Amino acid sequence: MEETAVAALTMESMRVDIADQLGITPSEVGDDEDLVGLGLDSLRAMRLAGRWRRAGARIVFAELAEELTLVAWWALVSSRLSPAVPAERGRSVDETVPFPLTPVQLAYWIGRADGQVIGGVGCHAYLEFDGFGVDPARLERAVRALIDRHGMLRAIFHDDGTQQIMDTSPWPGLTVHDLSELGEDAAERVRDRLSHRRFDASRGEVFDVQLSLLPGARSRVHFDVDFLVADVLGLQILMKDLARLYLDPEHPPAPLACSFPRYLAARDAERSREHARDREYWLGRLPDLPGAPQLPLVLDPAQVARPRFVRRERWLSLAAWQRVQAQARAHGLTPAMVLATAYCEVLAAWSGEPRFLVNVPLFDRDETVHPDVAGMVADFTNLILLSADLSEELPFAERARTLQARFRADARHTGYSGVEVLRDLARDGEHTGAPVVFACNLGTELIVPAVREAFGEPGWTITQTPQVWLDNQINEYEHGLHLAWDAVEELFAPGVLDAMFDAYGRLLEWLSEGDWSAPAPVGLPMEQEFVREQVNDTSGPLPESLLHTGFFSWAGHEPERTALISDGDPVTYGELAGRALGVAGLLRGWGVAPGDAVGIVLPKGVDQVVAVLGVLAAGGVYVPVGVDQPAARRESILSRAGVVRVLTEETLAEARPSERLVGPVGVSPDATAYVIFTSGSTGVPKGVEVSHRAALNTVVDVNERLGVGCGDRVLAVSALDFDLSVYDVFGLLSAGGAVVLVAEDERRDAQRWAQLCVTHGVTIWNSVPTLLEMLLSVVDRVPPRLRVALVSGDWVGLDLQARLTAGSGGRCRLVALGGATEAAIWSNVWEVAHVPAHWTSVPYGFPLRN
Repeated sequence: MEETAVAALTMESMRVDIADQLGITPSEVGDDEDLVGLGLDSLRAMRLAGRWRRAGARIVFAELAEELTLVAWWALVSSRLSPAVPAERGRSVDETVPFPLTPVQLAYWIGRADGQVIGGVGCHAYLEFDGFGVDPARLERAVRALIDRHGMLRAIFHDDGTQQIMDTSPWPGLTVHDLSELGEDAAERVRDRLSHRRFDASRGEVFDVQLSLLPGARSRVHFDVDFLVADVLGLQILMKDLARLYLDPEHPPAPLACSFPRYLAARDAERSREHARDREYWLGRLPDLPGAPQLPLVLDPAQVARPRFVRRERWLSLAAWQRVQAQARAHGLTPAMVLATAYCEVLAAWSGEPRFLVNVPLFDRDETVHPDVAGMVADFTNLILLSADLSEELPFAERARTLQARFRADARHTGYSGVEVLRDLARDGEHTGAPVVFACNLGTELIVPAVREAFGEPGWTITQTPQVWLDNQINEYEHGLHLAWDAVEELFAPGVLDAMFDAYGRLLEWLSEGDWSAPAPVGLPMEQEFVREQVNDTSGPLPESLLHTGFFSWAGHEPERTALISDGDPVTYGELAGRALGVAGLLRGWGVAPGDAVGIVLPKGVDQVVAVLGVLAAGGVYVPVGVDQPAARRESILSRAGVVRVLTEETLAEARPSERLVGPVGVSPDATAYVIFTSGSTGVPKGVEVSHRAALNTVVDVNERLGVGCGDRVLAVSALDFDLSVYDVFGLLSAGGAVVLVAEDERRDAQRWAQLCVTHGVTIWNSVPTLLEMLLSVVDRVPPRLRVALVSGDWVGLDLQARLTAGSGGRCRLVALGGATEAAIWSNVWEVAHVPAHWTSVPYGFPLRN
């Protein structure tokens, strides 16, 4: 391979390089000039970074993106200079033998196989050009010259994960469809047959050109290529070269002196250094990476036998696009990141989860390896898994800056491909992947004027990619911005993609005129807005009493009613109230004042409930800590909660009937009732304070929905420091029902739970899904009085409803609830009456009251 001559770097040589990329004179590149304002985009910045690396600057593209001026770039480059890195003169590369696939090629190769989810298709682009009088013989000669010019059009792909450039191609010659006497249906059949083909790449079938002769002397060129052998820039090169070879066959372009195997060999040493460094970065990011957007699918992707992609497209006018670019420059944003942010805004509006991954292809072509790399056809694609977080409402400009910062940080570490990151995520569990793509091709026209001259105007187009649901493709032309979404139509409910794409177009129009200091107005269709308003209109009367008010009311007028059932004698409401007021008196005697936090470190049983009610009756805040918690964590929780006293088996014994309070101490409904500590995202315990009003609001709503009354009983399997226990205690005791208690050593004994349910007539089950599954696994029949099972706190298995229905003869309802601890036990509810075949999960549910 010839060595690429790279001059020594100076600030002035960098000015010349920038001007060459932008097509302007060096004098127009001021030291402090905003390079984005001069027309710099990501593709050109990548080319510059590659060139300057070859000249000895130890930089990466993402570092250039941090401050986009020449003076800043020179400060960075001049601090990182080392001897220039020459191309590997004389390195022996046998271009006839197999060589490895890149990570992205390997992903395409695996994904195209039958049996893969959204697989069985090639990564394939199909384009039509409609014109007049295309000469078949001349076109065939041009195609054969194109095959001779570009080695990857002669590549075959082996099952061992390698590729090989052959001397010849199996292309059979130009197929001509004479449809001049036939109608549009015939042309449609040709399109249908060609547009979704899966080439046999193992035989070297990687591209095709065919010609249709249409009525009225019209012609249609059908061009398709497998992206195993080209990226988007390669597609542009193929069409441009084919047009040139057709228009001027006597003056073909000079042969290429560089090949893909030579290119990969030249980059191998640098790539290996980058790979080890960047792998550590991405392994550190794995725990924080979200999954795919939770879009409204009507079909499990695994059920799609052969994906068929459908295109939606529109244009943003040149004037509107120029206004968007001007706004981007004013806010220090690249146009690509503005478009990516708009895409994320729309995805978030339809996603059930505001944090998600977007798959962003990068055209990682290092043109400094050899001068001819700029004209080569191969797949130079790399991928970044861009993490978007739209959890809170932000001004659009701020949202875009946040996403841009995330992208720039990740773009420093592309030596470890996004494909490899996805494999790591899959190894760690059932990750949903990154099937939503943002492919932004700014700075160069995909269809150059020569292609139009040779073959006509671009017409019907479609792309498809294995394991992708939705692919947003953006191309820039001199008359505007072309927006296209290619999607697996059958995955989505009718109208969803149309509504999303319409919202995307309207948002881009707003960006050309609107105020970016305001949140993006991503409006749903009117009928969807109406449904959401109806569903979310959950306002109702807020409770004015306290979490324990209902219990003490029952204790006052029906003191003999059973409240607690355990191994010993049942405890009545009157007895329980008396003991609780005794504990309240003890706490008041210790100086506990309303609002003070009191720790409860007791095993499951009657005393635990007595302690909870006693703390609340004293006006205090209860802070439960499991007896099985390590001592250090227990002390950390008690310290962070600021507890003034701790109730244990020893201290609880100090309560005396003579010290009982006459009645509960009054506090505001907005006063804190309890503090429950969760693990927290950092592993440090995080306390969540919940008021009486908030918790009681949930309890009252759930009780009304389920018709909970004095005849109901719940089996209290949840630990006190898990907020499901709040409903066990107060959901039943505020309704006059009873709580069947599980001993501390029975918390994982499903056989014992079944006995207790049968013996004591339990009617309500309340636990995480796993505990209900444990119960069902040890019984032939669901306990006879069990009428409703509440599950929350984890993923609800799709088979759980069928198992519960079969075991109860349809008597027992399954109700899935959800919500963070901060939401006062639960915030949403969904009754699982049946599970349609297309469900991938149980829906998150409708909001509870208020």
